[in-house]
Amino acid sequence: MSKKHMKKKSKMSKLERFLYTFAVFLLLASPISIVFSKATLAKINFEVEQTKRKIEVQEKTNEGLTMTIDELASLAKIQEVAEQQGLSYNNNNIKTITQDSE
Repeated sequence: MSKKHMKKKSKMSKLERFLYTFAVFLLLASPISIVFSKATLAKINFEVEQTKRKIEVQEKTNEGLTMTIDELASLAKIQEVAEQQGLSYNNNNIKTITQDSE
């Protein structure tokens, strides 16, 4: 056989081997990382929704407590409690204090 027909076996350099290995690794790791990130995102979204529900419940509780405070702070309620304690309501003894904003 002549030298023309002989095939030379070419060796891959270390850099080429590294690049091929890295490319295969990326092809295998990409789907895994996508699934992992989507699972993490779903978990975070679930936690956000739970927190939103807790906030709504707390806001309703706060509204109820605010209404209770308003009822207890009403003039009629104050007069009722004052009478139960043996006190009387005298409008002449009430002084209004205002704060000047300077």
